[in-house]
Parts: sequence; C-alpha cells; structure tokens
Amino acid sequence: MVQISSPDDPLVYLNGALTPLSEAKVPVLDRGFIFGDGVYEVIPFYSRKPFRASQHLARLARSLAAIGIRNPYTAEQWLALIRQVVAAHPAENQLAYLQVTRGVAKRAHAFPTDVTPTVFIMTNGWTPPAAEQREQGIACVTLEDKRWHRCDIKSISLLGNVLAAQYAVEHDAIESIQFRDGFLTEGGSSNVWVVKDGIVMGPPKDNLILEGIRYGLIEELCAAEKIPFASQPITRAGVFAADEVMLSAAGKELLPVVAIDGKAIANGKPGPLFKRLYAAYQAAKAAQA
Repeated sequence: MVQISSPDDPLVYLNGALTPLSEAKVPVLDRGFIFGDGVYEVIPFYSRKPFRASQHLARLARSLAAIGIRNPYTAEQWLALIRQVVAAHPAENQLAYLQVTRGVAKRAHAFPTDVTPTVFIMTNGWTPPAAEQREQGIACVTLEDKRWHRCDIKSISLLGNVLAAQYAVEHDAIESIQFRDGFLTEGGSSNVWVVKDGIVMGPPKDNLILEGIRYGLIEELCAAEKIPFASQPITRAGVFAADEVMLSAAGKELLPVVAIDGKAIANGKPGPLFKRLYAAYQAAKAAQA
C-alpha cells in the first residue's frame, strides 16, 4: 500500500531514493546549480493517469541528446518512477516535474568525464484555470524575445522566462507574448495560437520556440474538428489583427486571449474556435484517462 505524503512536504525522487521534499539535498557543485546545465519536463496527471506521457518523454530524450547528457532511463522506467511519486501525493490531478542535470563535478565550463547525471522528480497538485478565465478571456502583454537561439531545448536555464513572467505580473497580465525581429515566437511559458479567417496558425516549429506537447495536440484536435491549421511565420501586426488568440500549456491547458497591451483582440471576447478546441481538449483528456 502506497503511503500518502503531506502536500506541504511530499515524497520526491532523487538519485534512486524516495525522500520528503524537505530532506532532498543536491551538492552545490551540481552543474544544474552552477551552470543551469540540465533539462526538465512537466507531465500532467488527471485522476492519477498521465496525459501524453510518451510525447513528453520523447521531448525529454531530445533535449538530453541536444546537450549531450545520456538519458538515464528508458521511457518505461521513467514512467514507473514518476508513478511512484504521483501515487504518494494526495491530489488526484497533478503536474509531475522531472529534471536531469549533468551531475556533480569540479567547476569548469567544458563537459566533465565520468560524471553521473542527477535525477529529480517531484509533483504538485493541479487545479484548472478559473472558469472566469475561459469564459471572459485573459489579458497579455508583449515583450521582445531576447532569449538564446535554442529555445527548442527544454533547458532549466529559465532566466529569460522568469523575466517574462515577472514582466506580465508587473503589467497585470497573465502572460507575456514574445516577438523576435517582428515575428511571434511564444509566451513566457506557453505556445501562442492565432486564428484568422477560420485558420488556426502557430509559429514554425524551429529553434526559436519550444515545441510544446500541446502544439502537436492542437494540430491533432484541429484535424479531428476539421479546422484548417497552418504552421507559419506570424507578424506582430498579424497577432493584433487576429480574429482570436489563444495560449496553450500543461498548466494553462487552453486559454483565450482577449486583450494584448490593453488593446482588444477582435470583439474582446473568447471566440468560437477556442470554444470548439477547448471542448475537444477536454474530450481528449477523458479519452486517455
């Protein structure tokens, strides 16, 4: 029988052992602490069942390969470890966080040899965004995207994303929508979708955005709903002239953006394609549960 831990001090997995979060310790020379030298993933669990776990773990493998860290586990082993941590948490709906760093070594920029990756897994209870946000929509602000050019790697080096989140908070917004050289990239922690003339559009899946797991999901939902979909460059003017704008992320699911920089998008209300895609998203969750 699994022992349920306290939500304030849940059990986590660290380098082969389950331990209370308050007792989990990592050496200060861990390269994740010194250099941000590592990657991470966040997998939703609805009613304790994972949603699109294979896609999340495939992206984890791609990120690890991109920075030259060996993947310490197979997808099956990862999922078994994550399930242990999820089972010990009292919440039915959770967001499982897993992180791999290059490990502990003497401080030097180049990769050390013969070092063991640090593996950490924790989980937190999750509640969906408020119904008010879905029904009335959310406000966002814009920000020049000044991050590095490998945003396709889900790196733990998230200072740019932290600054984007703080910028949104300081401007009473839910998210910062970023542009690079006049073209849409992504939110601080979300993918951004633009609807124009019945077509759902997302920026190209290149090194300038993180291909969110919901990117593939939105493509699939559009195909199932017979909604035209396009992956293409989107200008700043194109965002403000959109019929609808939406955000997607593991924690946000899908949210309608009704104002950006204080300017209304279309009529300033959630649009019909958001409503269709949100309903399809919930049906996809129920089908996998």
